[in-house]
Amino acid sequence: MSLDITIATWDYDRVRPLIDGRVKVEGCNVRYLSLAPEECFRRAYIDKEFEVSEIGLSPYLIAFSRGISPYVALPVFLSRMFRHSSIYKRNDRGINTPSDLIGKKVGVVEYQMSAVLWIRGMLLDDHGIHADQIQWYQSGLNTVGRKEKFPLNLPDDFPLITVESGETLSEMLENGFLDAVISPQPPDCYQPSKFGTISRLFEKFALEEKEYYKRTKIFPIMHALGIREDIHRRHPWLVKNLFRAFEEAKKISAEDLFEMAAPKIGLPWIVSHAAETVDILGDDFWPYGIVANRHTLEAMMRYSYEQGLAVSKLNVDSIFAT
Repeated sequence: MSLDITIATWDYDRVRPLIDGRVKVEGCNVRYLSLAPEECFRRAYIDKEFEVSEIGLSPYLIAFSRGISPYVALPVFLSRMFRHSSIYKRNDRGINTPSDLIGKKVGVVEYQMSAVLWIRGMLLDDHGIHADQIQWYQSGLNTVGRKEKFPLNLPDDFPLITVESGETLSEMLENGFLDAVISPQPPDCYQPSKFGTISRLFEKFALEEKEYYKRTKIFPIMHALGIREDIHRRHPWLVKNLFRAFEEAKKISAEDLFEMAAPKIGLPWIVSHAAETVDILGDDFWPYGIVANRHTLEAMMRYSYEQGLAVSKLNVDSIFAT
């Protein structure tokens, strides 16, 4: 008898073979929902709605360290991205290098989110900038109402303010209250096609990110796959079957990048770009599993504890489903 499960993730190329049925999860009847990541997180963490869901890895580390996570993570890393592109700043505040952020007012959508964790880690390791040297403001980026998912473990005098005025980070950056914003998505006030007062700190971010990887060997992880705790407890075999299925789907999507006869992806130089990626990151440039990601995971867990997110030091081998 097959297990009925709902899997909810964003519509990534690396999961599309699961969505369209080319890859099956052995032993399961799968209902697959393609939902934007933030909706996945909200419905998974708040409502515990899905048996299997995409989850933010930084919030997971926080919840795991407190013993309150409703999901158990698999080392299936659905979202990864270098984040040098995610720092937006006003051009009239003398912010030309990362060190110029010291003493500035910087907005974040969530202080605990994975993208911001990685940027703070990069600012400390590469530029010696400690988190308490920046005045942080938390609010929604282009719409109001965004809040932290879990309580933070910060000192009482830590410079983090939750914005209660009803203004978005984009509005506060545009009107000059904020000096910069860190966000995975661009604020509405950022108009790259026009010469304006808002720009990226690293406009040539791809060059910065390639240099960062060559130097650190870190490919930042944003999101993982989670199994709801009660399902994992009752059906431990599901871990292996899910991992195999998502690994197979990823393999198919990687092969599609090199399709020459009739490219499936609408970018004219996609094969050249894929070849460059392999040259820099290696043949398995998007690895799943613990072994290939141990270095990156250890850095992420160190950042989480150092930044007052996880309440205890975590061990890579203890945080994933077995």
